Amino acid sequence: MAMTGYYYSMRRIVCLGDSLTSGHGIGTAVAFPALLHQRVRRAGFPYEVVNAGVSRSTSSEARARLDRALEGDVRVLIVALGANDGLRGVPVHQLTANLSHIIEVAQARVISVLLCGMEALPIHGWAYTAAFHRAYVDLAARYKVPLVPFILMNVIGNPRLMQADRAHPNADGARAIADTIWPYLEEVLKQPLALSPQP
Repeated sequence: MAMTGYYYSMRRIVCLGDSLTSGHGIGTAVAFPALLHQRVRRAGFPYEVVNAGVSRSTSSEARARLDRALEGDVRVLIVALGANDGLRGVPVHQLTANLSHIIEVAQARVISVLLCGMEALPIHGWAYTAAFHRAYVDLAARYKVPLVPFILMNVIGNPRLMQADRAHPNADGARAIADTIWPYLEEVLKQPLALSPQP
């Protein structure tokens, strides 16, 4: 987990994710968490943004490293998981259980959660793709957390925003992802809950 350049003494926003978060192929300096960090500081919010993305990570693997990701004074958790679950055909009930656990642990610690929607390609059938999509909508409603639309909505399939592997965003694509997330994050940071001390 990349923590370089961040300070444990600061209030923290943690981005828990996979290669889309970690900056695979482009580096952490231009991955979307770093871009969100710049926006957070420009907006005057007293937070550091931590990149807790690990390439190839599934929701199960992220769940296993959650406690480490939440070390320090974490106030907001951005959950950007599911891409690898969808590619591997992980059962939707398992994805839901993992994301539920992550959200519940964060909320129990008075950490605000921002859930990023993910979609599954129809390689495992349309029924799976539809159920995968609904899982995020249902989770956001159940836990009353903001749901960011599919973060690759305007990125995937656009050669100007994707790397040559056609699977990961380039630097411009990472900026587009940050553009999608930022309005939701800004609203979360304006809420009193984000400033509440953890127990």
